Amino acid sequence: EILESLIEYAAKRGVTYMTFWTWSTENWQRDKGEVEAMMRLFRHVIKRRSQRLHEKGVRIRVIGDLTKFPADIKKALEDVVEQTKDNTTITAVFALNYGGRDEIIRSVNKILVSHSERSEESSEALALDASALPQHDRKITEQEFTQFLDTSGIPDPELIIRTGGEQRLSGFLLWQSEYSELYFPTWYMPDFTPERLDEAIEEFQKRKRRFGK
Repeated sequence: EILESLIEYAAKRGVTYMTFWTWSTENWQRDKGEVEAMMRLFRHVIKRRSQRLHEKGVRIRVIGDLTKFPADIKKALEDVVEQTKDNTTITAVFALNYGGRDEIIRSVNKILVSHSERSEESSEALALDASALPQHDRKITEQEFTQFLDTSGIPDPELIIRTGGEQRLSGFLLWQSEYSELYFPTWYMPDFTPERLDEAIEEFQKRKRRFGK
């Protein structure tokens, strides 16, 4: 309910994207009973909340490695993403089994596979071995790298809010947060009200963003 109210209020404030780090790659190390309880909660939330968000015009995207989730949860998430893909009120991004380093490594591996496939296609067309292709064909640009990230098509975050008083990102959106403003309130997520979102936005608006200039 907290996330739902925040998403709805943020849309009214003109926010177009919100990302919630729901489950990290490290969370699997928790007690087995706690992990199983979280899986049950995910099933419940996906079933009960996704339709309500859809009815409110919320587009849902998921980032992270979903392959480690039970098949039914993975399928349910994929269905929700497909169901809401044309919604335009606001995009709610849920980071599940997400870690910044993990995302970067997976992206690099996807690029390597893509380059390998293109090299093989070129080799077949030109009757050449892949190693004989020009070196410049193997360079990776920042734009290309970004396209292989989980967040492809999603703008970099302008403001990142870390609740609970911890003043670190813990690997959240490592690549994307280069110029993000950071806000570290001492209150916890269950206390995240629309009024506190207003406070965070007001603090953000006071800051002068130079983007390295």
